[in-house]
Amino acid sequence: MSALQRIALVLTIIGAINWGLIGFFRFDLVAAIFGGQAAPLSRIIYGLVGIAGLINLAILFKPAEEIGRTEPKPEMK
Repeated sequence: MSALQRIALVLTIIGAINWGLIGFFRFDLVAAIFGGQAAPLSRIIYGLVGIAGLINLAILFKPAEEIGRTEPKPEMK
């Protein structure tokens, strides 16, 4: 898994936790931390989570061989 895919996964998990908090407790953690839903920093976080979701959507349709493949480490001499 590449670094971009790992970052996208972490952002997607953050988004899922935030949606869970909204659904169960009507509490938006991102808005609470960054100054409300309309605050520029909150909107950036929401946008990054959305982009991460699209990246993960693309990963969903990749063949399993491509996802688990890692480059071999160079041999040390």
